[in-house]
Amino acid sequence: MAHGAREEYVEQVLSVVERIPAGRVMTYGDVAEFLGKGGPRQVGWVMSHFGGAVPWWRVVRADGRPADCHAGEAIRRLRAEGTPFAGLASERVDMARARWDGA
Repeated sequence: MAHGAREEYVEQVLSVVERIPAGRVMTYGDVAEFLGKGGPRQVGWVMSHFGGAVPWWRVVRADGRPADCHAGEAIRRLRAEGTPFAGLASERVDMARARWDGA
């Protein structure tokens, strides 16, 4: 990916993540699918390098778990926002109830 195209992709990913409402989540793959380019790994790379200024905790794995590197902080933030979890002690977001489609 050329430098300009990479910068544009980074901006597009961050723009989508900024729009995820509190209490809702998207998967890495959802973000890529919404954009119509890249994949979960590319979105993960963007988030790991540039995602600190957006609500990064609202992007989770397909199984509803946050990334391992910040799981505790992500779970705390998600619970504070009222995001539905699979159970009281669960560390997995209830994807059927919390997934946001970008609309």
